[in-house]
Amino acid sequence: MENNDNQIMERLEAATSLLERTITLLEEQQGAGEVAKISATVEQSRREAELHEKLAAAEREIAELKAEATHSTPNSVRRTVPASTSEMLAKHGIAEGPVDVRTLDAALAGLSLEQRIAVKSQLLRAGAIT
Repeated sequence: MENNDNQIMERLEAATSLLERTITLLEEQQGAGEVAKISATVEQSRREAELHEKLAAAEREIAELKAEATHSTPNSVRRTVPASTSEMLAKHGIAEGPVDVRTLDAALAGLSLEQRIAVKSQLLRAGAIT
């Protein structure tokens, strides 16, 4: 019986040893997992900070552009009319500068509808129609 008890004790000691090694391995793996989680959190925090900086820079740029747009007047931008349009208007006695719509309609009477629309849209883009 004593021999049998010794065998049981040896088996228990071997099982205990095996369990201790398993626990040690599990603790190491779990500890490594925590480190990986922490480093992933740090990486995510850095990326979030970068995105916040980019967003703030974009918002500043938008605000600056809006401020510039409100301070600039439509006449401060140089607008030109194609030379052919200017020549045609000059032939009808319409000089440079703002053009009265009624005078323009009389000058464009000889053109087709599409040509009148094209000339008017060019003058409108150039800010020459009052």
